[in-house]
Amino acid sequence: MLNRFSRRTFARLFGSAAIAPVMLPTLSAYAAADTHPITPAPHRFPQGFLWGSATASYQVEGAVNEDGRGASIWDTFSHTPGKIKNNDTGDVADDHYHRYKEDIQLMKALGLKTYRFSIAWPRVFPQGTGTPNPKGLDFYNRLVDELLANGIQPYGTLFHWDLPQTLEDKGGWQSRDTSEAFANYAGYVAEHLSDRVKHFMTLNEMSSFVDLGYGNGIHAPGLKLAPAGLNQVRHHAVLAHGLAVQAIRTHAKPGTKVGIADNANACVPVIETPEHIAAAAKAYRETNAGYLTPIMEGRYTDAYLAHHGAAAPKFTAAEMKAIGSPLDFVGLNVYTPLYIRADDSPAGFAAVPNPSSFPHMMSPWLFVGPEALYWSPKLASQLWNIKEIYITENGASSTDTMTPDGHVYDTDRVMYLRNYLTQLHRAVSEGVPVKGYFCWSLMDNYEWADGYANRFGLHYVDFATQKRTPKLSAHFYKEVIARNGLA
Repeated sequence: MLNRFSRRTFARLFGSAAIAPVMLPTLSAYAAADTHPITPAPHRFPQGFLWGSATASYQVEGAVNEDGRGASIWDTFSHTPGKIKNNDTGDVADDHYHRYKEDIQLMKALGLKTYRFSIAWPRVFPQGTGTPNPKGLDFYNRLVDELLANGIQPYGTLFHWDLPQTLEDKGGWQSRDTSEAFANYAGYVAEHLSDRVKHFMTLNEMSSFVDLGYGNGIHAPGLKLAPAGLNQVRHHAVLAHGLAVQAIRTHAKPGTKVGIADNANACVPVIETPEHIAAAAKAYRETNAGYLTPIMEGRYTDAYLAHHGAAAPKFTAAEMKAIGSPLDFVGLNVYTPLYIRADDSPAGFAAVPNPSSFPHMMSPWLFVGPEALYWSPKLASQLWNIKEIYITENGASSTDTMTPDGHVYDTDRVMYLRNYLTQLHRAVSEGVPVKGYFCWSLMDNYEWADGYANRFGLHYVDFATQKRTPKLSAHFYKEVIARNGLA
């Protein structure tokens, strides 16, 4: 029960009818409607609520061999036959490196208030450490300047899984040196971008790059470590976060805020009764005991250490103090719920496996449970007295078929977003301090081990031509942003 549940691994642990386009409004009709006054939304979000979208460097940038960028573990992994669906690579991806101005116009057309992007560590430090690469940083200077010129606030993520290959060759996250190297890189980037980027997230989804990369080998670098080694990698990840927070505080301009983007298990009471709600709160703390909990508390829980016994991570008091460095905000990536019931066991809770009939999106792990977007920020804020929360990712994969007349009617994604945002509104209306929401993703991109098979974007991308086409969900989200709420 105390093992980590990744949003992509929890599911592993525990002929369509065509619709004629004439039956539905065309996207051009929605565009025409954009000129009409927006009806005020009865389910309004607070004034100043930030509506955004998000991407990640390796998933969108391409240009892997340009302007001095070094190789990352995902370059190596994706070029290893059989590791990625269809042997897809991120060599070109969305060509965002060259088309960022075009993509920012997509953001502007949506009405985005903010954009969450990630900086590619091997662009800035091709060898992971040593001499920085000015051309690598220059790309992010151009990107940030273009965002601000279009009225969009930049939110930067310093690590979204593309570890420099040279560091992996020296042990990667198995080595404490990588934690130190990350802090140095984070401090350097913050020093040079924080005059314009006022919000930085250290690491994205620690459980994904640790558990999937070093635990079951599905993601780069493709290792399968024994429990003791895997727990030490977990520790080095949270230590990297803590050291990076300290480095950013030292080098960033005044007023810079520091946080994290974590896919904490979104524990949801199976029924909203006092005993199940109390169990979900216990579960939130303990099922996240390898990652977010020590970051928020500066300690590993007794139950976590006891559960792992001799395989528990080795650490010092100074390291735990760094890991618990105070944050200005917490980012939560929320996709799917982990249902919890009260239990008579010492833990006081038990996970409820989803039946085989449980609805999910195209990705088999992405079970549809809108209340996750209510309970995750609510429990986090209650447990740790967090004052500023962002939903740094939420979205859904779909089949996304282009119609003959060039539209994508992704009604399933619209259904998903509408229901999740309704639950987010419920949380905000009760005083849960969520300040913004970043929809994953701005456009279809390279979806890691799934290659280009699964599409998460608000915009359809023809990867052969790089043409971007707004989906029905893009028009839905544009309406939400214009109303600052739900109809």
